[in-house]
Amino acid sequence: MEREHVVVLFQLPKQHVVSIAQDIDMAAVQTLDWTTEGQVLSAAQKQFYEKNGYIVINNVVPQYELDRWRHRFQEICERKGVRPEFTVMKDIAIAKSEFKSGEKAITKLQDFNEDPVLFDYCKYPAVVDVVRDLIGTPKCNLMSMHTMLINKPPDSGKLTSRHPMHQDLQYFPFRPAEHICCAWTAMEWVHRGNGCLVVVPGTHKGDLLPHEYPKWENGVNKAYFGIQNYDASMPRIHVEMQPGDTVFFHPLLIHGSGTNRTDGFRKAISCHYANGDACHYVNVEGTTQEMASREIIDIAKRRFKKRGIDVDAIELDFADIWRVRSKPVNGNRANL
Repeated sequence: MEREHVVVLFQLPKQHVVSIAQDIDMAAVQTLDWTTEGQVLSAAQKQFYEKNGYIVINNVVPQYELDRWRHRFQEICERKGVRPEFTVMKDIAIAKSEFKSGEKAITKLQDFNEDPVLFDYCKYPAVVDVVRDLIGTPKCNLMSMHTMLINKPPDSGKLTSRHPMHQDLQYFPFRPAEHICCAWTAMEWVHRGNGCLVVVPGTHKGDLLPHEYPKWENGVNKAYFGIQNYDASMPRIHVEMQPGDTVFFHPLLIHGSGTNRTDGFRKAISCHYANGDACHYVNVEGTTQEMASREIIDIAKRRFKKRGIDVDAIELDFADIWRVRSKPVNGNRANL
């Protein structure tokens, strides 16, 4: 499977890669209308999202679907049906503990686009309909660009279960940002005690800020970049949610999460969507994203090398990584 992905990766065209500083032809980009009713959202709900950069919709996903995805995650924790393209992550404090397998060993599962059970989340109609109202049209081609099932662990006391304040666009080499949206669904009660999301409303109207690894005493998890010189005085909102509630947010919205101070895990499932008709890949060299891009490319090369692939014989750029990781949700692959 991994070799097949590499073959596809280098056959895909790159004519849609543009400079990040180059103006995208706005005539070719669908205009978002915040003044009219959507297919499922009211005009007031759309305007709340446009003003604040996020919106919470209650009861989007029923419990029986959450149970299916929880069961599939538990199978993966037991090493049943683990796919080669999965990215399995551990909290740095847990990775050094006695937990080497089982649910306590995995804190985040990424890249489940090819898993038929978990990808059902990305296709779930109640989620997709809201995303279309926010970043596209009823018939636009949506792409699943980044998938995660997050199993935030009880904090060890070293504060490593927190996530620094950041902007998701830091990781994405595609634009325009207005046509990208994350759907993040609580799989259980998410509250301040177990490290709910924290958002800074309105910050999606600003720029992509420089990110770096925070200088935390006990270290930070891999690729958990945070905003440099983050202003902690900005007004924040703790997004507490019941199972099935879903928060949809803009990739420039500043957000993070606190420590899990409970004895249980805090599970959520998420997908970053892009309007495949409007978005294009961009070149991040020489920008604030370059450090993250190089690190993610290095991670990919190490994974390829473990599977016997000669990484010195291939040319791999940041857009290539996302071509492999992405998948059409409906319709066809367009620009991405």
